[in-house]
Amino acid sequence: MAAGSLSPRARYREQTRAEIKEIALRQLAEGGTAAVALTRIAKEVGLSGPALYRYFDSRDALLTDLIRDAYADLGAAVAAAADALPVEGARRARLRSLAVAVRSWAVAQPHRYLLIEGTPVPGYTAPSDTLASARAVLGPFLPCFEGAGPAASVRPVVDQMTRWAAEDAAVAEWAHGFVGTGEVGTAMAGGVLAWAQLHGAVGLEVSGQFRGMGHDGGTLLMAQMDSLADAFGLE
Repeated sequence: MAAGSLSPRARYREQTRAEIKEIALRQLAEGGTAAVALTRIAKEVGLSGPALYRYFDSRDALLTDLIRDAYADLGAAVAAAADALPVEGARRARLRSLAVAVRSWAVAQPHRYLLIEGTPVPGYTAPSDTLASARAVLGPFLPCFEGAGPAASVRPVVDQMTRWAAEDAAVAEWAHGFVGTGEVGTAMAGGVLAWAQLHGAVGLEVSGQFRGMGHDGGTLLMAQMDSLADAFGLE
């Protein structure tokens, strides 16, 4: 529903929810998930504790909204990078461009990146729809590997992904949404390997693990993407 069509009460509710999330994100940036405290948020917004629960009935509900927003923003960044690339073109360059998009988003707002890709929050279980959000971010990577010629070193992953797609119709449908109607095991294997290498490097960088190591995180990431491109014979 468009904001202009909402009643004054509904607009106030949406504005208050947005303010609560803005404060929670600031707390997240300052001290991680452990710093997100509903009582402190309520005080800053000017609400009583019970009144705050009318907007988010628990800390987990607030975190869920932040997670959904983060996935949506990261997915939009990756989709925009994919849309800016030629439909037909060098797949190695496409892989590099998508990796740059993820890293750029993560480096700009590490607290949001670590919320969705960092250490799981103790006691928190994300709702099932966040899996679809994560796959929406991964999907644009699949065309980079469609029809590629995987080397023996990555063939076991291709075989496993091929079996998974054959056994899980929902997974196959998702993959076909990005790579057409052919065999999707190679594309899925490339996407999963890209995701693992990408988030290994980016996760270490944004959590500060590369400080003092004498290298740039972007340079390392591109070396990893090129190594993966070599393993799949991408040009």
